[in-house]
Amino acid sequence: MNEILRLFPPYFQDRIEDLVSRRWSQLQEIRVRMHQKIEFIFDSSICWLDKPLPTKKEAIYILNQLSEYSLYRMEEELRNGYITIEGGHRVGIAGGIIMSDRRVKAIQPVSFFNIRIAKQKKGCADGLMPYIYDGSYHHTMILGAPQSGKTTVIRDICRQIAIQSDSNRSKKVTIVDERSEIAASIRGVPQHDVGERTDVLDACPKAEGMMMAIRTLSPDILVVDEIGAANDVEAIIEASQAGVKVICTIHASDMADLYRRPTLQKLLDESIFERFLLLGQGKKIGKLMHAFDSDGKQINLKRRGGGIEMDWRTAFN
Repeated sequence: MNEILRLFPPYFQDRIEDLVSRRWSQLQEIRVRMHQKIEFIFDSSICWLDKPLPTKKEAIYILNQLSEYSLYRMEEELRNGYITIEGGHRVGIAGGIIMSDRRVKAIQPVSFFNIRIAKQKKGCADGLMPYIYDGSYHHTMILGAPQSGKTTVIRDICRQIAIQSDSNRSKKVTIVDERSEIAASIRGVPQHDVGERTDVLDACPKAEGMMMAIRTLSPDILVVDEIGAANDVEAIIEASQAGVKVICTIHASDMADLYRRPTLQKLLDESIFERFLLLGQGKKIGKLMHAFDSDGKQINLKRRGGGIEMDWRTAFN
């Protein structure tokens, strides 16, 4: 909690601590908007800090704390609209957009902050692992709407795959962490436990990073977050042809949503992914709701005779 409180001026800290300390484990986001009440989003509720209202003075203070008084050093992160801080928390920023050559050159002034609370929930992927690994690993896509826990789950998947002591299931993992959310690295050092056998390409574009990893890191498994661009698709196909398994996430509320994405058609047509795992929302955030195979058939694990076997249900239409 201290790494979050230090972002705010001292006269805000006590009030914020009183509001969130008892529910810290449930806190998802803190939204700071100039001249508006500060919003606190918990797993199942929202509350507000009525006063004092943040002004330009507080916005400058928060920005200086984020950048450690060196905005130039964080120029690229600021241009991308977010900064990762100690503890793996990510702060999204918004305000006036300055363009140059049709690209975002800077955000100035910064008037809005979205402080997303990073949580490592070890074991949260336990329910998904039997679908991902059943003697060998499967190309797996984790589906979910925003705020469904995709990044938290895929982080735990990395950790479980790359645990050194598990000689049967342990593999070499490379995370291409374009937004610094999975490993949440600070100066190249992961803030989360992503496993002893994991290498991280931090703040690296997904497609380029996947190709770099294949050439230089010899991973057994590649992990990427929030795919969707055409070059992501081409990189995944190339990785699969090189014998590397890919585990990724994507914004999709259901399988129908996935099939409507034109950039993914080549992946779907070539049946690259063998498992599609859909996460729940709200009270079921991060929980596996449905699992599908490469043909869109819903599958369920059933225990019979002390073992686990697949139960194939009707195909997805």
